[in-house]
Amino acid sequence: MNKFILENLSLTYSDNVQALKEINLEIPAYSITVLFGPAGGGKSSLLRTLNRLNDLADVKQITGRADLLDHEGNILNLLDKSTDVIALRRRLSMVFARPIVLPLSIQQNLTYGLEVSGVRNRERLDQSVQHSLQQAALWDEVKDRLNDPAAALSGGQQQRLCLARCLALEPEVIMLDEPTSGLDPISTNKVEASLQKLKESYTIILVPHSIQQAARMADLAAFFLQGELIEVAPGNDLFINPGQVKTRDYVEGRFG
Repeated sequence: MNKFILENLSLTYSDNVQALKEINLEIPAYSITVLFGPAGGGKSSLLRTLNRLNDLADVKQITGRADLLDHEGNILNLLDKSTDVIALRRRLSMVFARPIVLPLSIQQNLTYGLEVSGVRNRERLDQSVQHSLQQAALWDEVKDRLNDPAAALSGGQQQRLCLARCLALEPEVIMLDEPTSGLDPISTNKVEASLQKLKESYTIILVPHSIQQAARMADLAAFFLQGELIEVAPGNDLFINPGQVKTRDYVEGRFG
């Protein structure tokens, strides 16, 4: 079952840099799809296009299609001007490389979005806090200090709090752009372990910070180079026996 279907998706910024070139890609549901390749390949641009963050950028042209499918097979054209962007971003949550916590308590970081969307029931809010923190493998570390400032957490804990904040809104898709690039190995392992469990309930799209992380995490791997999608294959196949010379050269460290 596919969650996204991209057809001939192209993106050109106002400085005439073509960030995406005729991308055709099917992203399956309930798995981890890894977008990897050298900087400037178009990976982050693709994430921003899917959740319409590029609406805030200086874009010259977007062409092609990017469709989101729900459980019943209904199709939403993500690029349609009539698409409700606020509702879309609740369905497609984003975690960035640098954790940005709100200047509030740990608990308030998790309840803020729900309260803004109209949730007032205290029991539901408390349940959401606990459940999302458990999903992000952070509950045991912070359950006795929920009223402490979120800024007092370590970098790795803040990143997992940002993940929990996304989960509290019950999205369908979690998109992560180098979420462990600034973390130590122990924190990185905790984030990766959380994602492996979360794929049972969510579709996950990950831009990794290293080729090693890409190989560890990918159910499906997509190699991007200078805006082009060079190769797509199951992770176990692509990193062991790449089908394209460019992919093989990158995986084996000949460039990048």
